[in-house]
Amino acid sequence: MTPDAAPSSPAVRLTEARRLVVKIGSALLVDEATGAVRHPWLAALSQDIAALRAGGTQVLIVTSGAIAVGREHLGLRGRALRIEEKQAAAATGQIRLAHAYQEALAADGLTVAQVLLTLDDTEQRRRHLNARATLDALLRLGVVPLINENDTVATSEIRFGDNDRLAARVAQMTSADTLVLLSDVDGLYTGDPRRNQQAMHIPVVKDLSPEILAMGGDAPVGYSSGGMVTKLAAARIAMEAGCRMAITHGRDPHALKALDAGARCTWFLPSFEPRAARKGWIAGALRPVGTLVIDDGAVKALRRGRSLLPAGVVQVTGTFDRGDPVAIVDMHGTHIGQGLCAYSAADARAIAGRRSQEIERILGLTGRDEMVHRDDLAVDR
Repeated sequence: MTPDAAPSSPAVRLTEARRLVVKIGSALLVDEATGAVRHPWLAALSQDIAALRAGGTQVLIVTSGAIAVGREHLGLRGRALRIEEKQAAAATGQIRLAHAYQEALAADGLTVAQVLLTLDDTEQRRRHLNARATLDALLRLGVVPLINENDTVATSEIRFGDNDRLAARVAQMTSADTLVLLSDVDGLYTGDPRRNQQAMHIPVVKDLSPEILAMGGDAPVGYSSGGMVTKLAAARIAMEAGCRMAITHGRDPHALKALDAGARCTWFLPSFEPRAARKGWIAGALRPVGTLVIDDGAVKALRRGRSLLPAGVVQVTGTFDRGDPVAIVDMHGTHIGQGLCAYSAADARAIAGRRSQEIERILGLTGRDEMVHRDDLAVDR
């Protein structure tokens, strides 16, 4: 047992999560012998998701399996695939995969929406904002986003099955408070339990020390190629975003229900909440490339936790694009905070001092009502 491990799992309930990301690996979803989707397993998972949704938890799914399903349909089994063959398999398999999820979730009254992302979409600020806004809109509308890596347009080699980090990036991007990696193991061990019967299960990790990181092993044979190494990488991303993460066994039906009831797993617990992590990133990790000068009314609104509306902006300086960080100061030059601007500098100047209802007439498009949304804003204390 390591210093960062506790003797028993904490009382972490999925039903208490506000926003939950569930990552599903190929080895769970796709039958390795036939290349077919395991429909009964998926139906049970859908029932668990419906129960969580009924309790008020928003759920996003990050799924692997497109290539595994597509290669079977295209007759590409039994050998290593070239990059263009992987992309062709992904293009074919993604349709079948999305259809399987649609059918399973519809049986429980849920609507699913397919969203294809790359790591660049989660890391480049402008694309990050676009993806975040789309996912937020889907969740507000009661939709379950079904997310996969956009393998069909990848310009570098596809890391088959490695959606662990993508799931963590989605959790980070959407400020989710809980991430669950459904796996073929029930958590982190001090060694590989398949090879070492003395390996000890670690129920809780609060710090990703070098000792913990050294416990990552090789990926298992078969469809899954992520292994514990990528799961620990995902844990680092999630914990830095203030999101707790669980690794649990997902082979049996109703894996989420079992986890909520206290099934064996490893919980990675951060020391702060997602909202605080995001605002800390905005305030301390980004260098502003422009400035918004705001009036006294806007200053008061920001300090009450409100968003910055165009009407409160009296001057825009600098050159920046949508999603870039900007400093926010009052009319005396006092620094009020920092945020990600929802408009380019040119558009911000055009709508500064105007009501949000005038944005479409001025810019010729329907943009966000806020110049800087409160979720993208860190106000000085």
